[in-house]
Amino acid sequence: MAEDSSKRIKEFWAEFPRADEDFLGSIRDWKNIQIAADDEVIWLRGFTEEQTVSAEIQQLPNFLLYELRDGLLFRKDALVPSKKMRTALLWTSIHKALPLTFPPSNHNFFGIDGKIQIQLKPSGEEEQAIALLCSIHEIKDLIITFPKFKLEKIDWIVIDDKALFLGIPLLSLPGKTFWIKNHHLLPTGFDFEFKNMSTLLQRKYNEQQDKWLLWNEDGSYLPIYKEDLRKLSVSSFRLTEKSQEWS
Repeated sequence: MAEDSSKRIKEFWAEFPRADEDFLGSIRDWKNIQIAADDEVIWLRGFTEEQTVSAEIQQLPNFLLYELRDGLLFRKDALVPSKKMRTALLWTSIHKALPLTFPPSNHNFFGIDGKIQIQLKPSGEEEQAIALLCSIHEIKDLIITFPKFKLEKIDWIVIDDKALFLGIPLLSLPGKTFWIKNHHLLPTGFDFEFKNMSTLLQRKYNEQQDKWLLWNEDGSYLPIYKEDLRKLSVSSFRLTEKSQEWS
């Protein structure tokens, strides 16, 4: 009786240029993936079917995905094989093979020293806003209108001529909102181009989790030490405003 191909467990392989190895950091946390090197090519195997259509895979340059059938490698959904399965490869887990390091460089003015360019992109997903960045000049007359119990739920810090407020519920003030992801404060409606990059960046630049990393859409960030935040009150806001000579 012929095998029902619809019930066969599919096995996916991929090949990737060794010169582009740094890009694989976006899937480093996929512990089901195994990796092996062969001359100028990196081979990967163990993908789930969901992973093969994920955004992380779609964004990898020069990434060739195959389905393994009877020792032959077929491009996904192809009827004719592209090549034979590679043998005599030394396989290891991807999270062990790829070290969590970024080669030195100077990507943005806040000092990320990584060869990988950090980019944010519209996510199309709704996330709860937890922070609000406002112009102090625009809100100085509005703060005094809020009841004390609402202000007490908010922490804040001054950044140049702006105030950053953190807490839920946020105050109803004009400004730019942010959501939280692994101690990153990302503009609402945006996420890292490679979604699990947030974990890598946290381990690299905020291992003690004692900071908030406040991101701009251009991929730059500002570290904010949590101990520098203080509770919001009308008096603290007025004192700060006076000391900075805002009017």
